[in-house]
Amino acid sequence: MSFERIMGLHVVNDEEYQNYREAMEPILNSVGGAFGFDFKIAEVLRSKTENEINRVFTIEFPSKDEMENFFSRKDYIEIQNKYFAHAVKSKTIISMHEKSV
Repeated sequence: MSFERIMGLHVVNDEEYQNYREAMEPILNSVGGAFGFDFKIAEVLRSKTENEINRVFTIEFPSKDEMENFFSRKDYIEIQNKYFAHAVKSKTIISMHEKSV
């Protein structure tokens, strides 16, 4: 089984967000992780958060432990600080769950 996280973001700088994705994806792939779905959202009809959301995506890891280790890696945090902090106004964890397929 793998572990999947569904995220909603409010991206305010598409170019910097793309730089973030390109820099972090090799690290993600090196731990067996990958992006699944990725959507740019024009309108949110219902939400459980006050955060604006204009991007929704899934990200998968081999396990919950691998996910937690990934987000605490020094090389990932450096990339996050360089690009993500300037590109994203808010983030919302929509769901985290084990995935059987």
